[in-house]
This record gives sequence, structure tokens and C-alpha cells, in this order.
Amino acid sequence: QVQLVESGGGLVQPGGSLRVSCAASANIFSLYTMGWYRQAPGKQRELVATITRRGTTIYADSVKGRFTISRDNAENTMYLQMNSLKVEDTAVYYCNAQFSTSNYWGQGTQVTVSS
Repeated sequence: QVQLVESGGGLVQPGGSLRVSCAASANIFSLYTMGWYRQAPGKQRELVATITRRGTTIYADSVKGRFTISRDNAENTMYLQMNSLKVEDTAVYYCNAQFSTSNYWGQGTQVTVSS
């Protein structure tokens, strides 16, 4: 069982920056493909970015060039650096861990972009 705890969400003005973190309980964190997903009110959950255990990344078109996903396997932690934030980035951001048939989710952290 892997437990994921997100932190770092909050309120930021348009054009601002924010970094969210995901701390994992498992000491086999390095084996997992990790990802960030988000869900805005009234919308389906969508992929933001993923990073494999070797560091290969994938980004949604809507965040390319603005968001950066990274991981620290020694600290069992994943990050999402969000720059040039837009109002439409407002959502609950969820951490995800996948390995083989295992799939885990965090509880989410709210990111609100508003003036």
C-alpha cells in the first residue's frame, strides 16, 4: 500500500507561481511512474503531467512550457512547479502513483488562481 500526501496548494494571482509537492510513503517510490492530475468544478479529472522512474516526462498541451514535473527518489517526493498560472488552472490537483497493476491517488490539494 502506498500513501500519497499532497501539499503546497493555495491562492495565487494570475501570472504567479506555485509549487505543489507529493510525499509518498513507500520506500519503493523509485519504481513508480508518478503523475499529477487535476479536476476543476463540473469537469472530469484530467492529466497534467507524468514522470517515469527514469525521468521521462509527458505534459498536457495546456500546461507545456509553464509547468515542470520533477521527482526526488531519495526523498520519495514528487513536485509540480507551476509558472504563469492562469485562471483556468484552478482545480484540485491530485498526485498519482502507478506500478504494474497498482494505482494510487492522494487526497488532492486545491489550487486557486484568481485576482
